[in-house]
Amino acid sequence: MDFETRAIHVGQAPDPLTGAVTVPIYATSTFRQTAVGQHQGYEYSRTGNPTRHALETCLASLEGAAHGFAFASGMAAAATVTELLAPGDRVLAVSDVYGGTHRLFTQVLQPRGHPIDTIGCEQVAGELADRLTGVRLLWLESPTNPLLAVVDIAHAARAAHAAGAMVVVDNTFATPYLQRPLELGADVVLHSTTKYLGGHSDVVGGFLATSDPQRAERIGFLQNALGAVAGPFDAWLVLRGLKTLAVRMRQHCANAREVVGLLQRHPAVARVLYPGLADHPGHQIAARQMLDFGAMASFLAHSEAAALRIAQRTRVFTLAESLGGVESLIEHPARMTHASTASSSHPVPPTLLRLSVGLEASSDLVADLEQALADEAPGRTGG
Repeated sequence: MDFETRAIHVGQAPDPLTGAVTVPIYATSTFRQTAVGQHQGYEYSRTGNPTRHALETCLASLEGAAHGFAFASGMAAAATVTELLAPGDRVLAVSDVYGGTHRLFTQVLQPRGHPIDTIGCEQVAGELADRLTGVRLLWLESPTNPLLAVVDIAHAARAAHAAGAMVVVDNTFATPYLQRPLELGADVVLHSTTKYLGGHSDVVGGFLATSDPQRAERIGFLQNALGAVAGPFDAWLVLRGLKTLAVRMRQHCANAREVVGLLQRHPAVARVLYPGLADHPGHQIAARQMLDFGAMASFLAHSEAAALRIAQRTRVFTLAESLGGVESLIEHPARMTHASTASSSHPVPPTLLRLSVGLEASSDLVADLEQALADEAPGRTGG
């Protein structure tokens, strides 16, 4: 079956008792046992729940994975996968990662004795092999958050495996509709299902997918032992979102192209960061490993003050953290989602603004940015 069909049907057969075509929300904490120690597949909802199982089955299929695990948040998924490390294992991550991931690495893993190193995305092609000595986990984002850099996942996976390292790819920005890292050699794929997979800014969740049976067994154990599982209603919301993921992503990407076109030609914009641009350093890689270039775009204003004014002026773009919903969002990463990177060796530029391009009429999005950017070109005073 093709992607769109699997998103609607895999793991979601009509309910055998009632014929309901939508997976029910199994709002129960426990399940009747037929005899002591015997049950009908479920015993306690932390360990397993039918609604969560439907989501795990469907999303694993979309990622081309044999196994999937749903969590209470993207960070719960991230924290769980790092539990695969042994004490003292070294981590190498691309330098441009989500602020919460940076916080997890530097304020949780590093104090526990895990050495944390970073590598610039532009260095992966030529220097990665030399940086992998002793590394047990290579952590990638592509495209990255918030600088929209692109990593050659297949190349990175080959180098990491040669060095004995596991490869985890945060695929939140791309979604499995645009990119499937397991097919490119990754070992584990991570999602914040809060974003495009849920798609409506009404749920918080996370997901891990893998086809490695030993890693899957361990992740399943950790999911139950640590307990940060997706609740049945949250799982149902994400499952609902998956049904329209393909059509939403096509429109998200089309709107992003219109928005990026405006940003490219506006004098108030110093630089546009979007992998769909021919002059983007990772454009050719993105064209090879992605179906389209996504709906996240960042741009640099000419000053931090200008960036802050622009962020305050938008009317259709909402000033808010997060991304991937039907509504368009604008944020200032250095003071919002990536504030935790301020003291790092790779802080987010203070002139940067990040856009999550939603599903409104592209003409309204372009007009909104035009009025927000007005008077911010060099030589004008702003306001």
